[in-house]
Amino acid sequence: MHDTVWFEIQGLPAITIASSEFHNAAVTQRDALGMHDARFVLVDHPIQDATDEEMRDKARSVFAQVIDALSV
Repeated sequence: MHDTVWFEIQGLPAITIASSEFHNAAVTQRDALGMHDARFVLVDHPIQDATDEEMRDKARSVFAQVIDALSV
């Protein structure tokens, strides 16, 4: 979330992609950083032990959400 906020402050559209387990952490961090409208998209948890194919599936599942969030 820190990188997303930094890029947004620079005027560059950015989004955080995180595991669904980190929803509360993402909200807490963006609010603490003072950018309540910083965007994030969540993929299914877990990520750490996902295979390459599972990661591709996770990416495909949120691709439209990422594009939509960056198009705002």
